Amino acid sequence: MPTLRTEHFSLLVGLASAFLFCLLIIRTKGLLGHLTLDSDAGVQRVHTQPTPRIGGLAVILGLISSWATSPPEIAEMLAVLILGSLPAFAAGLAEDVSKQISPTTRVIACLASGVLLTELSGVQVSRLDLPFGLDSVWSFAFAGLLFTSFAVGGIANSINMVDGHHGLASGLVLIGLVSIGLIAFNQGDGSLAKLSIALSGAILGFMLLNFPLGKIFLGDGGAYLLGTSLGWCAVLLVHRNPQVSPWVALLVCGFPVIEVAFTVFRRLRRNLHPAHPDRLHLHSLVRTRFTCKYLQSLPRDLQNAAVSPVIWLIASIPCGAALAFPTSTPSCALAFALSFLIYLAIYGHLIRFASSSGGGKK
Repeated sequence: MPTLRTEHFSLLVGLASAFLFCLLIIRTKGLLGHLTLDSDAGVQRVHTQPTPRIGGLAVILGLISSWATSPPEIAEMLAVLILGSLPAFAAGLAEDVSKQISPTTRVIACLASGVLLTELSGVQVSRLDLPFGLDSVWSFAFAGLLFTSFAVGGIANSINMVDGHHGLASGLVLIGLVSIGLIAFNQGDGSLAKLSIALSGAILGFMLLNFPLGKIFLGDGGAYLLGTSLGWCAVLLVHRNPQVSPWVALLVCGFPVIEVAFTVFRRLRRNLHPAHPDRLHLHSLVRTRFTCKYLQSLPRDLQNAAVSPVIWLIASIPCGAALAFPTSTPSCALAFALSFLIYLAIYGHLIRFASSSGGGKK
């Protein structure tokens, strides 16, 4: 008779726990709503009513529940991930509650999580497979530590930046984690594959109430937690599997990286601060170009949610390339370049539409 494997049980526990904690937050929002509700006013707000924005708290509690029921090797990896993510998560949660934590402080907290994860695990980026002997940079003291903290902190911030529609950020992280898990499994790294399963469970528990109706949001704390988790798992994939190209780590985080890189570029080009909010993200343009135009009969919340599957499809392009060419650095580098070009082509088409209809002036 088939039995429930331990890692599957921990996934179900994490899923159920995250779901129940989300439900508890939603049901009790009247008690602490002045602290935990996200306003429906603002440049990037597209939801219709104030909504709890501390879904990240439910996710981390789901991860703790999953840790408590995981086999020893997975529990150890989960413990490192949870502890290492605390600086980023705490800074984000403080912002969710107080609305007064500066972007600089939160960026520093994300970098601190990268440093803490490296110190707790002894794992750091040690190669990029760069040509012309450029990988010799790792001979310098602290080079790996600095690059790893920057990479993990950067992914955490990128997930927070793309968190603009129901299910968008959590779905992007889920796609990345599933890709990492499949690559790890194919390379014989069962432990990392199981870690991805455990993380996916807590995310799915949250998504059941976030997508499509947006009953609860990740908030900054949740976005930083999921971004840190994705970035760290990408580092682990390359570290634990030397045959895997380090460019795979970039591909599985491809869409958030591309979105943030282009966002910073276009804001600096307009003499704006990189953290200046606007409605010119790709997901914002998908909403104005497609969902608001072709799905007018749907309620506004469902128009909001309809953006996410479009972005997920685009994000699947670099992740699919990572699955197809996990050990070939030239193929992975070419795939990332092509993914960036595809992004730019889609963005260029949408921005022309938005500008012609007045949307690009917001």
